[in-house]
Amino acid sequence: MTPEAAAAFVVRQTAIGRAPLVPELALHLAAEITPIWQATEASLAREGVDPPYWAFAWPGGQALARFVLDDPAQVAGRRVLDLAAGGGIAAIAAARAGAAVTAAEIDPLAAAAIRANAALNGVEVAVALGDPLDAPAEAEVILAGDVCYEARMTARVVPWLRAAAGRGIAVLLADPGRAYLPRAGLAPVARYEVAVTRELEDRTVRVTTVYRVLP
Repeated sequence: MTPEAAAAFVVRQTAIGRAPLVPELALHLAAEITPIWQATEASLAREGVDPPYWAFAWPGGQALARFVLDDPAQVAGRRVLDLAAGGGIAAIAAARAGAAVTAAEIDPLAAAAIRANAALNGVEVAVALGDPLDAPAEAEVILAGDVCYEARMTARVVPWLRAAAGRGIAVLLADPGRAYLPRAGLAPVARYEVAVTRELEDRTVRVTTVYRVLP
């Protein structure tokens, strides 16, 4: 799929909406996961593609966005990397707070969504398409929301984040209590009640914590 086709797909399959915790940001969002997942497979002409995580404002991303908008000094004037950025809600919030932001994603549709959402909010966000875990991070702040949802992902991401913290990078991890979240090496800095949908979660509110990752 070309970048132009990906951009058109994002706009065609979503509607402009706002996340409950961060209503000041407009985003291209899907109402249900199944139709857009099926549309993704049809558009790519293959089955078994990753879920369209980019089409939803997950609780960790919302919490990070709220945190940096309420306390812009956390990121203002700094180089920020939004890891596994999804639709880019945290990246866009950091850009609005005055950061120079790169959003990292492995999904070309997510990259298209990030660009569309950044334009919708009048901010600049660079997009790095590829796996950022293959090399040390080049940033002053790393934002990582909703990255502990499966064992293999967590096993790769958490050591990389801790290594970055050990080099003096400020690492903020936001998680709504997923099963694979580490129990040590995290210092909570903020907590939010995030309204969610039963289309994606097993409840209507997720208590989501922003942690500072320790080396």
